[in-house]
Amino acid sequence: MPTTPSALSQIPNDATTPASIVDALKAVAGDPPKVRASFAKGRCVRGTYIPSDQAEEITKSRSFTRPSRVLARFSIGGGNPDVADTDNLVLRGFAFRLGGDDYRSDILAQSAPVHFARTLDQMLAFLKARIPEPDGRLDREKVTAFSAANPETLHQESYIAARPLPASFAGTTYWGVHAFPATNAKDETRFIKFKVTPVGGDITLTEIEAKAKSADFLQEDLERRIGAGDIRFSVMALLDRPGDPTMDVTIRWPNEDSREAVRLGTIVITGVEPSEACDIAIFDPTNLAEGVGHPPDEIFAARRAAYAISLANRR
Repeated sequence: MPTTPSALSQIPNDATTPASIVDALKAVAGDPPKVRASFAKGRCVRGTYIPSDQAEEITKSRSFTRPSRVLARFSIGGGNPDVADTDNLVLRGFAFRLGGDDYRSDILAQSAPVHFARTLDQMLAFLKARIPEPDGRLDREKVTAFSAANPETLHQESYIAARPLPASFAGTTYWGVHAFPATNAKDETRFIKFKVTPVGGDITLTEIEAKAKSADFLQEDLERRIGAGDIRFSVMALLDRPGDPTMDVTIRWPNEDSREAVRLGTIVITGVEPSEACDIAIFDPTNLAEGVGHPPDEIFAARRAAYAISLANRR
């Protein structure tokens, strides 16, 4: 979708704010009106959370140690609400809300274990390099030059590109890219990362199978699966080790795929909700019940303001 030049392209890096990030996300997508700045295309669902017997060893957060209802949203990355589900270069997202009114936690997870930028300045520069020209085309030279100067911003893209296209929202592993300080009942605190794994394992498509799918096949598959039963995910806590990076969300912890993990509980998706159920507010990642703290990285610190701005814009 063509876009028009704006003052955004003239914003210096020292003026980076959550508002400028939201503007850049919208500009990259062609500025579609009244939609999320990121993960614009999605489906709202409901379900329940069942804690495991091990959850209290990791956190005293009642969101994770008590059963509760779940409101969740599966989504496709980017700000284009019409993106095809067959696009194999965009993220899949899973945002979910656990707990009650006085002990709510919102967790945002995605189909790659890293973010595409380490700082807000880098995030804004990454997005500005990808804002289409007035004729709607991408300046490939600008993107290439930025990537060469900022190689860590390619980690997410490389992870996605190296994997087959997910065949189902219900058969995708989702990651929380941030390191969360978790405190248990003994007041012992350690960093964890969230990993949400589908019970039954990942399901993927070959290139030939993907070509036969519709642009909305993930949502169609989701509704079919929920209609036939329920969808289950294990909510895992990856446990830190000395020296693990907690400030840089563009890199993984060493041996992250094989390291020790504790199952906090199980999410059971049982029904589809109208979009309005997820649209009336935001999944605010800074809403964390006592026992799970805010990650220390710069990207997380900006999320609350950015999500609130995006909500106000689409209203």
